[in-house]
Amino acid sequence: MGYAVIFLYRRGTCEPYCSSLPDDAFLECFEVTKESAVQVCQPYSEAVKRAIRDHHAAVAGGLLLKLPFTTIFEYLQMLQMIAVSSRSLGPCSMFYLAAAVSDFYVPWKSMAEHKIQSGSGPLDIQLLQVPKMLSVLRKEWAPMAFCISFKLETDAEILLEKADMARKKYGMHAVVANELLSRKEQVVVVTNNGKIPVYRDKTSSDSDVEKPLTKLLVDRHSVYIKDSNT
Repeated sequence: MGYAVIFLYRRGTCEPYCSSLPDDAFLECFEVTKESAVQVCQPYSEAVKRAIRDHHAAVAGGLLLKLPFTTIFEYLQMLQMIAVSSRSLGPCSMFYLAAAVSDFYVPWKSMAEHKIQSGSGPLDIQLLQVPKMLSVLRKEWAPMAFCISFKLETDAEILLEKADMARKKYGMHAVVANELLSRKEQVVVVTNNGKIPVYRDKTSSDSDVEKPLTKLLVDRHSVYIKDSNT
């Protein structure tokens, strides 16, 4: 689609070009031969070759930069760094904020320096709310960027209402509303112009909902860029 991507991801999550591979790809896709050589298992041969080829092509072409994080502190600092660095791109920059950030966290100053001893009795932990940084991203870090966030709920009856509330509260250009049980089959993109359902192509066994979703969002982004330049 012509985008260069900075992929900010938590260690252990699915990475680009690996969606067609099993969860434990390293152990399941490879085997040791009688000569003690390592080779790709035949059932995964084409998928592994395609993933490696596409990944190396994207990196070599300057189209993919992967930045892993572990803690909420790393995530917020790296998100700010990326946003501020891309500010010069103006409306041509898109933020696809799909990470499910924790609602609560232990402040850095409250963390124990050493291993907590079990012999000390019951443990009381006070959690604070994670700062809501979406509005800061929109207003300060990258005010001209096209921003998309996600809203996941287990109750379909309140999903769209909460997604629209999040869009208005944080100034998002679109919010992808997805319900826990049906999120791989359909989502709804909530914008200021209405609600657009997106479905997986059920006529194809290897299709996913992400492909039509990203196409829709790219089209919306193109319109946003055009409107911003007029």
